[in-house]
Amino acid sequence: MKNLRHLSSIEVQNLLSSFNEKPYRAKQVEEWIWKKGAASIDDMSNLSKSLREQLNAEYSLNKLAINHTQQSDDGTMKNRFVTYDGHFVEGVLIPTETRITACISSQVGCSLSCKFCATGYMERKRNLDFDEIYDQVMLLNQQSLQTYNRHLSNIVYMGMGEPLLNYANVLKSIEKICGQDGMGMSPSRITVSTAGVAKMIKKLADDKVKFNLAVSLHAANDIKRNTIMPINETNNLKTLIESLTYFFKQTKSPITFEYILFDKLNDSLQDADELIKICRQVPSKVNIIEYNPIQLADFKKPDEDRVDEFMRYLEKHKVNARLRRSRGKDIDAACGQLANVDHPNTTQNA
Repeated sequence: MKNLRHLSSIEVQNLLSSFNEKPYRAKQVEEWIWKKGAASIDDMSNLSKSLREQLNAEYSLNKLAINHTQQSDDGTMKNRFVTYDGHFVEGVLIPTETRITACISSQVGCSLSCKFCATGYMERKRNLDFDEIYDQVMLLNQQSLQTYNRHLSNIVYMGMGEPLLNYANVLKSIEKICGQDGMGMSPSRITVSTAGVAKMIKKLADDKVKFNLAVSLHAANDIKRNTIMPINETNNLKTLIESLTYFFKQTKSPITFEYILFDKLNDSLQDADELIKICRQVPSKVNIIEYNPIQLADFKKPDEDRVDEFMRYLEKHKVNARLRRSRGKDIDAACGQLANVDHPNTTQNA
């Protein structure tokens, strides 16, 4: 069966024309797919039964579905989605007083093997298609309306996988999310996070993207970053900084550095000094993130005094930094904790 959602608008028009349908039918089909989130062709109730039968004979929607949901004590909701071919990915709805954020995935698993991240211990099975990424946003928006009576305000590509290793699908999903035929969201409310694929950061710059870019830094010298993020061996800090400088030059959009504090690894004042030097090279702000434990790694988070000292030092040196408290830790929904039941060594809360 072919995926109806992978047809362009012109291809949908041509398909329906071949069925001797009037032109407005194509618009109805696309509205069902992208605005109404139809789960199947049979859900398209304003199409004739005969037209639905014709479409069903050759096409499906390959729709993503929610397989399981958990709700944290702080209101965070973690969802396990199932793909049409039986894979699982996770996405998180994060409500606060001022915003509701969807944290979504771009791949089934991940190939980068970051040592502090549960997803990094999984095999990458495949990239998510652009419509599967879009589905996560649509489903989390519906969940937000049902649970909190509020639409999503922000989207972060910070779930499972490396977005820039699924470049075309990620950008096409954002195009759909922001398009008037989709959800009409402003790209300024979308953030794509990368572990630092320098070549693709430059491609983002050349494509003049309008969304925000975040970089998972987590260490500000190559020796330490190599030990926790193997990608640094082929995309070292010098190369990464060059690509980020180019990105800012082309887009005028500052970078957000994400920096998880690990006890006795990257939390000293010397580490802070190295972070400050990077921030002075690239227009940026820094999110300091508390470490969220996973079963497969033995990192620890520093005590509060050490965190406060680190933050005060950054502030003293005029770095725009804020401390981000993790949400959803009690259901393994916080930063670095998303995993997949395809991975046998990861406990699932099904």
